[in-house]
Amino acid sequence: MATGQIFSKTTQALFYNYKQLPIQRMLDFDFLCGRETPSVAGIINPGSDGFQKLFFGQEEIAIPVHPTIEAACNAHPTADVFINFASFRSAAASSMSALKQPTIRVVAIIAEGVPESDAKQLISYARANNKVIIGPATVGGVQAGAFKIGDTAGTIDNIIQCKLYRPGSVGFVSKSGGMSNELYSTIARVTDGIYEGIAIGGDVFPGSTLSDHILRFNNIPQVKMMVVLGELGGSDEYSLVEALKQGKVQKPVVAWVSGTCARLFKSEVQFGHAGAKSGGELESAQAKNQALRDAGAVVPTSFEALESVIKETFDKLVEAGNIPPVAEITPPPIPEDLKTAIKSGKVRAPTHIISTISDDRGEEPCYAGVPMSTIIERGYGVGDVISLLWFKRSLPRYCTQFIEICIMLCADHGPCVSGAHNSIVTARAGKDLVSSLVSGLLTIGPRFGGAIDDAARYFKDAYDRGLTPYEFVEGMKKKGIRVPGIGHRIKSRDNRDKRVQLLQKYAHTNFPSVKYMEYAVQVETYTLSKANNLVMNVDGAIGSLFLDLLSGSGMFSKQEIDEIIEIGYLNGLFVLARSIGLIGHTFDQKRLKQPLYRHPWEDVLYTK
Repeated sequence: MATGQIFSKTTQALFYNYKQLPIQRMLDFDFLCGRETPSVAGIINPGSDGFQKLFFGQEEIAIPVHPTIEAACNAHPTADVFINFASFRSAAASSMSALKQPTIRVVAIIAEGVPESDAKQLISYARANNKVIIGPATVGGVQAGAFKIGDTAGTIDNIIQCKLYRPGSVGFVSKSGGMSNELYSTIARVTDGIYEGIAIGGDVFPGSTLSDHILRFNNIPQVKMMVVLGELGGSDEYSLVEALKQGKVQKPVVAWVSGTCARLFKSEVQFGHAGAKSGGELESAQAKNQALRDAGAVVPTSFEALESVIKETFDKLVEAGNIPPVAEITPPPIPEDLKTAIKSGKVRAPTHIISTISDDRGEEPCYAGVPMSTIIERGYGVGDVISLLWFKRSLPRYCTQFIEICIMLCADHGPCVSGAHNSIVTARAGKDLVSSLVSGLLTIGPRFGGAIDDAARYFKDAYDRGLTPYEFVEGMKKKGIRVPGIGHRIKSRDNRDKRVQLLQKYAHTNFPSVKYMEYAVQVETYTLSKANNLVMNVDGAIGSLFLDLLSGSGMFSKQEIDEIIEIGYLNGLFVLARSIGLIGHTFDQKRLKQPLYRHPWEDVLYTK
């Protein structure tokens, strides 16, 4: 594996399994380092495509999303690093797929718990094809001032404190990702900082070893010394011992193997990593530290002494003129995300939408302040939900029951009315449910359904102004306006609409006042004197009774009632009710597998 540097300031990666935070941290690191191009070329999210919006400094950018590894590699042939955030169940398969792509050179596997047999197959394939694996169970790696993998090095504050925004002279490799962050800080305090740092992962079989990276560092001119942090368990450190003994490493190596406390335990101890367990004398931290010391590495007497040993080694190289001074730079500030800035009280951001009827931010959604659990526990019905979401208050039971009766009575009026006809024709054209429903709803207006709103408006205006039925009807006639809510194609004085009778009976039994309905009945009496079919229809009954509901309940001011009528609440009630029937007609046609509808010639008058 030896060779040398594997990352640069132009390295780009493909990120597998979309994770917003680690990708954004990579892009923030890019901006901090003064990169001209983002280090993430594309995102692979199986089954998805499109773009994900993220930030590159203050600029919002769109990073392409691809459904497969192959598609991403074809779209971004210069991206040669594959960062795998798949779960342990799919990490091996996706990593192998990436390794087989000719454009991919380095694969970083973040997942812990990858089966050892799978890890061995990945390692074998990578070594046979001259590719590099970092991990499994790794936090990744970083080349200071150039490129970093995922969450490596933590927050921006930590990165700045560790001076990772510009290259230093130290190559660092560790099994532990968490301890890497600690050592980056330690090295930055006593040297000019990290040039490259790698966490190989804590599994028993890492894709690349401590010695693999030390030998690489040895071939990188900018790296003047190396720091190694091993741990008890396994024999990885002994390959580094052999490399030192054979003279393959010409630069100073400071090393420490953690886990010296294991001897204090009477039985074998499993530490945090899968590979970190005391498994015999040779695998003990003490034996490894001694072997490294005997091979020529600089090994402190304890972890606490590691910092001073690193400093001494670095200072000697500086005194010998091997390390020129690093010019310090001031990295650009990373703009804060709006949510973070708002939370810290640094900015005030205006909202774009106001909602007064529902809230889903808590443990459960609320309708007008009433929790969903309360709605269910108290046995609320559809009418109660409508009262909360439309009127922002809990109406009395007789009101909500009246709303439910209106919905039931208006749900359908057969297949021949315009809305149902449109939905049927659209369904038979093979369109989907929503298209069929909307085609029917679009016919609702002044002549179909919308008459409920107009009936309420005109009845209310006439009653409130004290007009007699004669004055109201004749005044409408002079304006050329038909009285909404009066008249029916089929029903008449001797064949009343059963729905109207049911609504009137319910109101007489339950409403405290029916003054508007009684006024509408008086208007009906006058219109019937003119023609037998000028009878009150269901639109007129609902319109007048809703006025009685609003005024008689005592829960609405005059201004609120006027606003409800003006906005068109009653039309909303008809839309809601009739949607039930239109959906039913759509399902009916699809269930019957009806063919495309074509209107018959004989029903069309062809004229010139």
